[in-house]
Amino acid sequence: MRTTEPPSLPRLAAASLAGTAIEFYDFFIYGTAAALILGPLFFPTFSPLAGTLAAFATFGVGFVARPLGSVLFGHIGDRRGRRPVLVGSLLLTGLATVAVGCVPTYESIGMAAPLLLLALRFLQGLGLGGEWGGAVLLTAEHAPAERRGLWASFPQIGPPVGFLLANGIMLVLSATLSDAQFAAWGWRVPFWAAGVLAAAGLALRTSLAESPDFLRVREHARVPLVEVVRDHWRLVLLTAGALAVGYAVFYAVTTWSLAYGVERLGVSRAVMLACIMAAVVVKGALTPVVAVLGDRYGRGRCACSGAPRPRCGCSR
Repeated sequence: MRTTEPPSLPRLAAASLAGTAIEFYDFFIYGTAAALILGPLFFPTFSPLAGTLAAFATFGVGFVARPLGSVLFGHIGDRRGRRPVLVGSLLLTGLATVAVGCVPTYESIGMAAPLLLLALRFLQGLGLGGEWGGAVLLTAEHAPAERRGLWASFPQIGPPVGFLLANGIMLVLSATLSDAQFAAWGWRVPFWAAGVLAAAGLALRTSLAESPDFLRVREHARVPLVEVVRDHWRLVLLTAGALAVGYAVFYAVTTWSLAYGVERLGVSRAVMLACIMAAVVVKGALTPVVAVLGDRYGRGRCACSGAPRPRCGCSR
């Protein structure tokens, strides 16, 4: 296998960004659907509030699966390479998302409908768990040390792009379809579109070169999962906790606030989606800016900025 030279970094970053955008599109479209429509379709015997909460419970299954996917695909990535992980995770998430769009409602098959949602949502989360870490790692391992933060930030721009794409499609459908049309078939269209996006992402990723760092160390990675848990468990817990806090805030804004605004405050779907999309645009635009600061001043220093007494080992 050949290694990638520095001039190919833009192509590598673009492929990583596109892949994370597609997979997060798959993940986000479910959250938006859970906030807007899945409750009455799959939990019609519940009250409107209980139905929405039940739909969010199926949404939450993806977050249970994500760390499991990270462990599974991370282990495979250290044993078999980064490229197989990126292809496999994209394929798994894409197929599960298309399948969600094909699940009959409770009215057609009863309790089997929400159970199928749970299973497919779990597979979505499993695939996404392997996607993000693999994309960042592949880009970072190709990048020069002095610009590693900047190049590794491109996959992180993918989630805002995926979110804007998912919610943009929902916004168009909400504005052009009646409530009856949206409930009957309109909500399924974004899930079906995931199949086209996944095919495009696979075409990009199958042409990527393997990470040069992996090619150097692959013979030494015997049981990488055991080694990480045994030797680095404190760092794993610290970084997992720090990342969980950021994601909790993000999903509270992008998913819970959407349901609350529409159902409790009476704001239209289109207005709420537009407001949330504006906030996500700001997030995506600032991501490479902060990455450049991390390259210049240090990753730990930027991550702990504003903390009264940093305990992560970074200097101020």
